[in-house]
Amino acid sequence: MRKRVAPLIVVALISTTALAQDGGYWRDAPPPQQGTVHYAWADVLRVDPVYAVVQEQFPQQRCYQQQVVEQGGGSTAGTLLGAIVGGALGHQVGDGRGNTAATIGGAVIGGMVGNSAGDRQRVVDQTRCEQVGDRVYEHRRIEGYNVEYRYHGDVYVSRLNYDPGDRLRIRISISPAD
Repeated sequence: MRKRVAPLIVVALISTTALAQDGGYWRDAPPPQQGTVHYAWADVLRVDPVYAVVQEQFPQQRCYQQQVVEQGGGSTAGTLLGAIVGGALGHQVGDGRGNTAATIGGAVIGGMVGNSAGDRQRVVDQTRCEQVGDRVYEHRRIEGYNVEYRYHGDVYVSRLNYDPGDRLRIRISISPAD
């Protein structure tokens, strides 16, 4: 029983494969009824890629080091030390009520002197950047494919967004010409 089934399976596979390969061609079939749509396979004769030129712009910066003079603010420690020294010196000057005024005045003046002594200028390097223009890159990009194909002896050309390979599935629509 097994020996009889194996040749039948091989014959069935071969005939199915042959029918599947030729199944998309409607050469011997009767024409479809009016207003109908059916699908078939056409042989691709030629595929030409269609290119588009694409431009991309990238901003360019130029950066450099620049020396900048910074004005440092007075330090709190210098202000306090100046106020203490000024207050001590002012306290030595006056007597009674004048002593208190001299102490306060000496502290204020000493604080101002101590604060300004803390002011320093220093030179530091800073990075500065400026935009100097755009760098433009141009390259080609595939936009689609012009495909030339044959169906029932007639040659057609279509623009597709993919490369169909050797065969192209087509849709056939038949309707009255009026």
